[in-house]
Amino acid sequence: QVQLVESGGGLVQPGGSLRLSCVISGNIFSIYGMGWYRQAPGKQREWVATIASIGSTNYADSVKGRFTISRDNAKNTVYLQMNNLKPDDTAVYYCKGSGILDYWGQGTQVTVAS
Repeated sequence: QVQLVESGGGLVQPGGSLRLSCVISGNIFSIYGMGWYRQAPGKQREWVATIASIGSTNYADSVKGRFTISRDNAKNTVYLQMNNLKPDDTAVYYCKGSGILDYWGQGTQVTVAS
């Protein structure tokens, strides 16, 4: 079993920054990839970014150049650095661990408003 706990969300003005964290515990060796997803009110959950066990990264076009996904293996933590935030980035952000099974965190709210 794997547990994921996100933190770091909050209210930020347009153009501001936030860093989300996702701490992984449990059978972490069953996880080969980590990702961030988000779900805005009334919309489907969408993929934001992923990082593979070898460190390669991929981003949705909507966040490319503004968001950076990274991982600290010593701390079993994955981060999402979000810069130049826009109102359209408002959503609940979820951390996902991919392995034989997929695991999700409980989500953290990000609100971008002036």
